[in-house]
Amino acid sequence: MSSIALESLETGAGTTVEFADVHRVFGSTHALDGLDLKVRPGELLALLGPSGCGKTTALRLLAGFDQPDAGSVLVDGEDVSRLPANKRDMGMVFQSYSLFPTMSAVDNVAFGLRLRGRGAGDRRKRAAELLDLVGLSEHLKKFPHQMSGGQQQRVALARALAISPRVLLLDEPLSALDAKVRAQLRDEIRRIQLELGVTTVFVTHDQEEALSMADRVGVMRDGRLEQCAAPSELYQRPETPFVAEFVGTMNRLPGSMVPGGVRLFTQVVAVDGVVPPAGSDVRALLRPEAVLVEPADGQPGHAMVTTATFFGAVTRLRMTQPDGQEILADVGSHRAADFPAGAQVLISVLDRPVLVRPESESTAATVPGRA
Repeated sequence: MSSIALESLETGAGTTVEFADVHRVFGSTHALDGLDLKVRPGELLALLGPSGCGKTTALRLLAGFDQPDAGSVLVDGEDVSRLPANKRDMGMVFQSYSLFPTMSAVDNVAFGLRLRGRGAGDRRKRAAELLDLVGLSEHLKKFPHQMSGGQQQRVALARALAISPRVLLLDEPLSALDAKVRAQLRDEIRRIQLELGVTTVFVTHDQEEALSMADRVGVMRDGRLEQCAAPSELYQRPETPFVAEFVGTMNRLPGSMVPGGVRLFTQVVAVDGVVPPAGSDVRALLRPEAVLVEPADGQPGHAMVTTATFFGAVTRLRMTQPDGQEILADVGSHRAADFPAGAQVLISVLDRPVLVRPESESTAATVPGRA
């Protein structure tokens, strides 16, 4: 472990952050509408949601770039809602890198230390250590225009960490990078965050980033927190239909409520959450991996395979029922040959509780895409 990590651990790195009934209004828009959220010491918490949900507003309030209209932003129990940004000791990494173009990598990283009065030798040593931590020890003297986008973002990360921030704030830091570099830097950020133990808030609209990097993910909608949980819990046990449909890929299968649950095909499956009255027409929300598929083998099929998309160990089948309803199912790729386009198939579902929505609230058959 690096000397920086040891220093971080020795000083008890890990700060608590809390949003307590925070409101922020812009005209008629409630960007934050009573946000209650606590970030634990040393964890990486991702705020995930569609554009306009309030996640960036929350980050700006924590950074000190804006102030709440009501409620409190607390850092280690201290209300910092009215404290200037330069008094909060927050490290910020932006989407656009925001490096000084006329400074070398080492000087960019050392800039914050210079503002804090650290001596030239001390700040250059610290900057060099941090550039080594992010894998840029051979690029100390390069200028931003001489580095790739991924390298520039690593410099920006090192600069944010140089001041030993109480909290590290990441505002869509990977969205400007290509897919391969984004995946590499995602892993690097997580490695460094774990090594240093710094409390981190990460804002993203990318589900894969949030689920792969975070200790917990807070899903936001219309300025409110829908659910905050570990990635596996969020994916497997969503608390609301919005979370279920926003995180990952989801089928919305038509069903009817009967005593004991919802009837789907020939099964009756228990319902999780609010249970509509018997006789109600509903849409059951199921992941593709919860849909089971078998060849019809001459029997009347429930659906016909229209496409099969290879994803390595898993192949995703897109099927169409006689009424036009589309269904997605994931099968092991070793079985993909059993389900060519045009094949008739029988469908069942895993016997575990599902979320349902009234038929009147459903506007589409399937949420397309891949988790």
